[in-house]
Amino acid sequence: MKNIKYIKIVVTMCIAVMLLNACKKVEPSTAIDERSALTNPGDIYTSTIGNYAELRDPDYTRSGHFLMEYPSDNVAQGQPSSDDLSRCYRYATQIPTGAHATAFWTKGYHIIFAANKIIGAIPDNASADLKLLKGENLYIRAMVDFNLVRIFGRPYTQGNGNNPGVPLLTESSTDLSPARSSVKDVYTAVIADLLKAADLMTIPATASPKSDIFASKEVALALLSRVYLYMNDNANAIKYANLVINSGRYTLLQGSAYQGYFSVAPEGNTETIFCIRHTTTQDQGFSAIGSMYYSGLGPDGTSSLTTPGGQGNTGWGEVYASKTYVADLDKNPGDLRHSFIAPYTINGVLQMNQKLTPNTPMYYITKYSFQEGIVTLSSPVYLRLAEMYLNRAEANAKLGNSQAAIDDVNIIRTRAGIPTLTVASAGDVLGAVLEERRLEFAFEGQRSYDLFRNNLPLIRDYPGTHALNNVPTTNIMQTILPTDARVIFYIPQTEIAINPKLTQNP
Repeated sequence: MKNIKYIKIVVTMCIAVMLLNACKKVEPSTAIDERSALTNPGDIYTSTIGNYAELRDPDYTRSGHFLMEYPSDNVAQGQPSSDDLSRCYRYATQIPTGAHATAFWTKGYHIIFAANKIIGAIPDNASADLKLLKGENLYIRAMVDFNLVRIFGRPYTQGNGNNPGVPLLTESSTDLSPARSSVKDVYTAVIADLLKAADLMTIPATASPKSDIFASKEVALALLSRVYLYMNDNANAIKYANLVINSGRYTLLQGSAYQGYFSVAPEGNTETIFCIRHTTTQDQGFSAIGSMYYSGLGPDGTSSLTTPGGQGNTGWGEVYASKTYVADLDKNPGDLRHSFIAPYTINGVLQMNQKLTPNTPMYYITKYSFQEGIVTLSSPVYLRLAEMYLNRAEANAKLGNSQAAIDDVNIIRTRAGIPTLTVASAGDVLGAVLEERRLEFAFEGQRSYDLFRNNLPLIRDYPGTHALNNVPTTNIMQTILPTDARVIFYIPQTEIAINPKLTQNP
């Protein structure tokens, strides 16, 4: 009863704050005063840099990671947490007032609003430099819209996109209380923005494109490949993957460079297409994504930060690679992707988080650690060249082009240092592609979407807090069907309370 009263008080307070804010002009926190903003190219450039900075905000990057990766079968939460991230992981405990869903929704629309100001301020016939900035903001808006609709709207392949999506806000929107557009309409808007962005960001062949911490023509094309794949529009998924692969801008990292993929400054990474840059002064410490995945022994005078240690030394270390993911990786002991898993061992014995029964193996994850030598620093990768090969492979598998699909899978397997496949040895070609996607993109926010958009269940048959949903709690099995209500998150209750046109997810 106390909890119910508390929730009512919190909701009431949030509504009051939102109503107060509704009387104010919403601006990005880094924006200059609107009376002087966006009146010249310098102001527009400054505001665009501010929008990239907004992507770095923990409400977007950190909360978004929890919402997109923790519902997968690649990770195991080893203990209950007071943080709302537990609800992101467990499915059965989601609530309409979830902190991370609310934070991501609010920050997402904050970024869209800021991008819209710049998009609306630049005519299509502006100078080349201004058109480039308009294209960058169109990409930012498209990326945020796409992430919002896949978190809060059902997979496009369910109902051909006719389920409720999220509100669409453009530079010409005037409705202060927009209703939810359909998933299909959001995808249509995302595609239109990306196509226009790619056109506006086309530069002369003699010019040098911006680095992977900024949007570019190829960044827009790469996201188009993913969007079309999610729609099951396989021909277009292949078309745009080809454009990126054949652009010559990117190469797959090999050998030790691949093993150290996430530890170098992103500007020098030839495989990354787009990432959200964090500099050495922007390390989030214990609030970083990597803090949940890794804890080192620390500067104790006897060992390196890169030596796995107990929880709470350099990070919380509460979420691990799942036992089934590691088992799949271990099918090929020489797989270079073992480099992204750091088992916590003492005298060669794998340590267990003992806060649950059965205990959870402590397979630390390092994809969000050690950038530029800082244990909790990372620049989360959103798009990379390996995805273009595996997007193309999945699309070809669905079109019946089995050999072409296996050829692309083998490009990734060869890079990982594991045996190649034939169509005959693969058997289920689509299954082989999806398995390779799991191994390659683990912990990058793709796995649950790969399953649900392909009408496949997510199966957790390993220790983790999802077992707390069961009776008895020693039963570790959890099966989430693609039609389950909670494969998407609730629309934040605070938003529904102040916008009567919004409908809640079942």
